[in-house]
Amino acid sequence: MISPPLTVLHPEATPVLDLLTVPQVMARLQLGRSAVYDLLRTGQLASITLGRARRIPTDALTDFIRARLEQEAAA
Repeated sequence: MISPPLTVLHPEATPVLDLLTVPQVMARLQLGRSAVYDLLRTGQLASITLGRARRIPTDALTDFIRARLEQEAAA
């Protein structure tokens, strides 16, 4: 039995990274544009820049919400 070459990529094995726009994050958090950009600027919410566009990974938004919940629970 011969195994396939290691260079073969299986699409189902590739993790999917969903990216959100700032307006999508605004809607999900029910915050204004300035508030979302403040979170990005201070590093509280991770993002990537593609050209001039900012994109926020859904995992980063989930991590941000989880961290805020933990902070409030500890207070």
